Amino acid sequence: MQIMAETASETITIDAPVDRVWHIAADVERYPEWARDVKDVVVRSRDGEGRPHEVEFRASALGRSTHYTLAYDYSDAPSVLAWTMVRGDIQRAIDGSYHFSNSDAGGTEVRYDLSIELVVPLPGFVKRRAEVRILNTVKELKARAESA
Repeated sequence: MQIMAETASETITIDAPVDRVWHIAADVERYPEWARDVKDVVVRSRDGEGRPHEVEFRASALGRSTHYTLAYDYSDAPSVLAWTMVRGDIQRAIDGSYHFSNSDAGGTEVRYDLSIELVVPLPGFVKRRAEVRILNTVKELKARAESA
């Protein structure tokens, strides 16, 4: 049986400059301060510029705790912050990215793209509930960036 990856995308305008939004999104070590489902972050390795490269997360998901490690890609910084999963417990794959651009309204437009493939298939209603929680992350980013 082939399990298909679930994909989701959300675009939001944040009333803050691109550099501020980028800095918050790229500061993964502080995610537990503002991303409700992220409980713990451990940087396992850094790139040549000292930025987190391989990062282990503990997060709440579907009523349980999950662990996964992401590798971050800064090659299109500061317009894109991308990641791919190195290993996970209930996930087979996680690929995602934030895309940052100046909005016509003067703030930052952020597109959040995410693709997750779980080890076991989930019923549709559970997947939709999980998708809403995941996409809330971009709303939490907005709240954090606009709060200063």
